[in-house]
Amino acid sequence: MSCRVLAVRADSVGDVLLMGPAVRAIAAGGASVTMLCSPRGAPAARILPELDDVVVARLPWIDPDPEPVDRASVDALVDEIERRHFDQAIVFTSFHQNALPFALVARMAGIPVVAAISSDYPGSLLDVRHQVRDDVHEVERALSLVSTLGYVLPQGDDGRLRVCRERRPTHVELAVDPGYVVVHPGASVPARAWEPERLVALVDALVAAGRRVVVTGGPSERALTARVASGPRAGVRDLGGMQDLCELVEVVANAAAIIVGNTGPAHVAAAVGTPVVSLFAPTVPASRWRPLRVPHVVLGDQEIECAGCRARTCPRPGHPCLGSVTIEDVLEALDRLAPMEAPTYQRDSRVLAS
Repeated sequence: MSCRVLAVRADSVGDVLLMGPAVRAIAAGGASVTMLCSPRGAPAARILPELDDVVVARLPWIDPDPEPVDRASVDALVDEIERRHFDQAIVFTSFHQNALPFALVARMAGIPVVAAISSDYPGSLLDVRHQVRDDVHEVERALSLVSTLGYVLPQGDDGRLRVCRERRPTHVELAVDPGYVVVHPGASVPARAWEPERLVALVDALVAAGRRVVVTGGPSERALTARVASGPRAGVRDLGGMQDLCELVEVVANAAAIIVGNTGPAHVAAAVGTPVVSLFAPTVPASRWRPLRVPHVVLGDQEIECAGCRARTCPRPGHPCLGSVTIEDVLEALDRLAPMEAPTYQRDSRVLAS
């Protein structure tokens, strides 16, 4: 009987996608892998290759909008995990998150082996207390953790992000006419986004340069995408309100490039090989969160004195780390990655795109 592993990553779409190589490493070791993730991250978990099952739970010590902790919900989570009879729990966290609350849940559920990266004294909560440098990319950080239990990527797996693709047409049939530029104006927190009026000017400049533009956003971002797209006009499509991550994957996969902040669609692009112009506010280090192993340009002042602030809303006038980026900077980066006069970057055509 194969080992049953619970992999835990309880935050957003991008965070879950970055765990994909570690999930593949666990599966390559012959284990059955279930991922516990938040409702926000679950759509990403469901398109990860080699993942067998998904458990959805909001962890109030991780969730950015946490509900109060109560005994009944914790007991229900313990019961659900205990019922599945896991042999190992691997608790993935980013550098500012604490793995020990879930390690306690795992112990209460009777999981015999629990591993996590932790700088805090774990007592008897962890069997593997791993340490890693602060400048390691999230993907490498996760791979280093699973390696402590003997899980490594198989020969021939280059460690890129991958997703399972349905390859079905989008509801506006963009797939039949690829080569547009995606502009994704939103971000998981306001401090990681460019001001809407600058994005409006960027879309104007892209259209003036002869680019076709698709503006994307989730259900809560309809007003933002409508503003950035500036209403119906030639050369621009507003896809704000998209509910389906699989559809977003196809929209990004058929693009010449994407212009996006440090948020989930940047990692979607890395998973399908679409070049990224990254408007990267250094609230967290680009060395840990930049698009992985895909052509990209990081824009934004990464050396600003307030780098690493982890602010959700920038307290400084003019949002200087991103305010220093000009529309000309973005256009130049885009022309470097996806010049109009040359073929766009050749992407992997397999069902599992890298």
